[in-house]
Amino acid sequence: MTPMTEVEGRRLALSNLDKVLYPAGGFTKGQLLHYYAITAEPVLAQLRDRPVSFLRYPDGATGQRFFTKNVPPGTPAWVRTAEVPHSSGGQRQVVVQDLPSLMWAANLVTEFHTPQWRDGAYARADRLVLDLDPGPPATVVECCEVALWLRERLAADGLHAYVKTSGAKGLHLLVGLEPTPSAEVSAYAKRLAVAAERELSGLVTHRMARSLRPGKVFVDFSQNAAAKTTAAPYTLRAGPEPTVSAPLTWAEAEACRDPGELVVRAEDLAGRLAHHGDLLAPLYDPGRAARLPR
Repeated sequence: MTPMTEVEGRRLALSNLDKVLYPAGGFTKGQLLHYYAITAEPVLAQLRDRPVSFLRYPDGATGQRFFTKNVPPGTPAWVRTAEVPHSSGGQRQVVVQDLPSLMWAANLVTEFHTPQWRDGAYARADRLVLDLDPGPPATVVECCEVALWLRERLAADGLHAYVKTSGAKGLHLLVGLEPTPSAEVSAYAKRLAVAAERELSGLVTHRMARSLRPGKVFVDFSQNAAAKTTAAPYTLRAGPEPTVSAPLTWAEAEACRDPGELVVRAEDLAGRLAHHGDLLAPLYDPGRAARLPR
């Protein structure tokens, strides 16, 4: 019989707690749930009011994975959902607003992916994202070089960038914005990516074609489109180890000389939060939102 747990007055069935999800280190589903419980405050701050897409891996990080946006069958009535425009008509998606909803969603074994806009403001982005993806033999070290160039380029336009690991191979840059049409943010992000390719010749490509990417950093601007999503800050990722899409200091990006230096695992987050606090807290402070240059 699946044990029941009460979280802030909500009864949850949390199943298979001893199941190993990450074989390399024996990381279990119980540890995954513990991770989200102890990091709930910054996780919820990043997920709040954003319809969530799930990358699920119920058989573990090395098993089958599938991406879903629709509300899963059996979702409790107390979990908030939102109607989201879609090319085939509207669809409902989960909006994770509180600790019970977070623990329910984490029990499904998920990565959390969110758009750059909030519920009720479809296609009006309140942040810009640039996904830096290295094509081997390039690594996150080369991503740091590109990220530092982009930071200065954004600063010249009056925009302050924050950096986090993707939780996989690369980096994400985030900028808090006054609500702006997603199409305008996408166009601006593309101009940045093109400029980076021009200025960092041989190191950057802004084009998605795989044949162009070996040894270069792909600056993916497309995730600013209203229909696209990005791995949310603090989400665990499905990979060999329980790595996290974790905020970094710029000093860490500046100092990186080896890819292993920027691998952040679930067990590292409590210490990082105690030392740095939530490095991305300014992103959800409306008073710090910037206006996109015309």
